[in-house]
Amino acid sequence: MSTDLAWPEIALRLALAFVAGLLIGLNRSEHGHPAGLRTMLLVCLAAAVAMLQVNLLLNTGGRTPDSFMMLDLMRLPLGILSGMGFIGAGAILRRGNLIQGVTTAATLWFVTVIGLCLGGGQIGLGLTSLALALIILWGLKWFEQRMLEQMGATLTIIVGPDGPTEREVRAQLETEGFSVTGCAVTYTDQARRRRLHYAVRWRARTNETSSAPIVDRLAQQPGVQELEWRPNSTAGELQANETPL
Repeated sequence: MSTDLAWPEIALRLALAFVAGLLIGLNRSEHGHPAGLRTMLLVCLAAAVAMLQVNLLLNTGGRTPDSFMMLDLMRLPLGILSGMGFIGAGAILRRGNLIQGVTTAATLWFVTVIGLCLGGGQIGLGLTSLALALIILWGLKWFEQRMLEQMGATLTIIVGPDGPTEREVRAQLETEGFSVTGCAVTYTDQARRRRLHYAVRWRARTNETSSAPIVDRLAQQPGVQELEWRPNSTAGELQANETPL
């Protein structure tokens, strides 16, 4: 780490930090995440400025022979990382079974590290980290959307005396590739109506619709009076789909 920094070197480090924050911020803003372009730019530049300050103060570090105080310059970037941990924790939200903001918090922390590398003069390491971050945020997002993951939902059907039985509905679900992990039957109106509850699981892509085609087919069967399909909270936009008949 050089102790003599000229303005061209300082400008280069700040420019690279600006580009790094810009590229990552564009990705976050493009997908509508709360920590977007300006946030990523400010975080990356702040980390770079902190390391530049450490570089400029290196000659004043250590302890003089007649002093009991020692200037520990490495506490400055350490404080930056610790503070970013608190900011990242504030970006994480929990709504029921759904946890949001973990990737945003990790991105903020990673951008801070990139800024520290670029501000400290480790240009190669900083640019390599930037390239890896862009691959993860852009490339793996495309791959992740095409992966099959475990989905879950709760199916509730109210049927009349002439409606399908619990076993018939279970058989239809299993034929369509659903796994029934739980089932309950409730009799109402002096056994004239039955309420069937199913907990089901299946594998699908995250960007596929939350309402399976079998829901419409079950809703159209004779004797089915009411149907509710409630996906588990795997994404913030998933809501209950109710089909009164």
